[in-house]
Amino acid sequence: MKNLTLKQLRYFEALSRHGHFGRAAEVCSISQPALSVQIKELEQGLGTPLFERGPRHVRLTAFGEDWALRVREILRAVDDLGDMARAAQDGLSGRLRLGVIPTIAPYLLPGLIAHLDRTHAELDLHVRETMTPRLIEELARGQIDAAIVALPLNEPGFEEVPLFDEPLMLVRPETEKDRPVPTPEGLRDLRLLLLEEGHCFRDQALSFCQFGAGATRDGLDGTSLSTLVQMVGSGIGVTLIPQMAVPVETRSAPVCVGQFAEPQPRRTVGMIWRKTNPLRGQLRQVADIVLEVGRSLPR
Repeated sequence: MKNLTLKQLRYFEALSRHGHFGRAAEVCSISQPALSVQIKELEQGLGTPLFERGPRHVRLTAFGEDWALRVREILRAVDDLGDMARAAQDGLSGRLRLGVIPTIAPYLLPGLIAHLDRTHAELDLHVRETMTPRLIEELARGQIDAAIVALPLNEPGFEEVPLFDEPLMLVRPETEKDRPVPTPEGLRDLRLLLLEEGHCFRDQALSFCQFGAGATRDGLDGTSLSTLVQMVGSGIGVTLIPQMAVPVETRSAPVCVGQFAEPQPRRTVGMIWRKTNPLRGQLRQVADIVLEVGRSLPR
């Protein structure tokens, strides 16, 4: 087709990803009618529909699904061209799209952003907070440049850089502060509060407590560490949180924090990015900064 533009491809990719004209238009910073016109012109130029339009959502047609794969490859290659130019420059500058999982973001990001503002003011940081499976997907698509996650992931095509380890801490009601910290086996007899399905931290906690696959628990699931700690403060049960979250999450709840005996449960915080990313040299510099900030977090 003639007159195909990168802007149209980006509009198409946004609509295919969100499945909704309003959300896609918002992401693309244009009006919904303008987005509709661009998609219509694209379909007319191709001579075939790309989407099935419903009252509340849109779906890719069979041709649209095949076309989406090629479009994402093209857009990723175009972005890589810009990254190659940035990689040829010294220092950290330009746009950096960084993903962070929810059990790290509230505790690490304030210090990281302040550090980058102070030392690399020319860096345009865009932060995306979501769970690990979504970050992996977005990283593979080229929608973000790197992500701060719990390692290992063992995802082909990604470079993993371990940065620092931190222990998992036991949070109990304040009334239990004089009781000994239970063993992993002992936790299975308590009402253990965990994050909902999809959080990697949930899996780490279950693994430490030695719950078998498919085991049932008499517990409640929360959407955030803050919710879990407040539930513990209400006497509902106990929970595990990473050490970096302790100063923030326990300051306003009637809870006590305990440390497990060795071997302590730990998680490894690190960064991942695509092995083919031209910015991997700059991303290593960012990783060094994340390590510095992580080591300075209050314990």
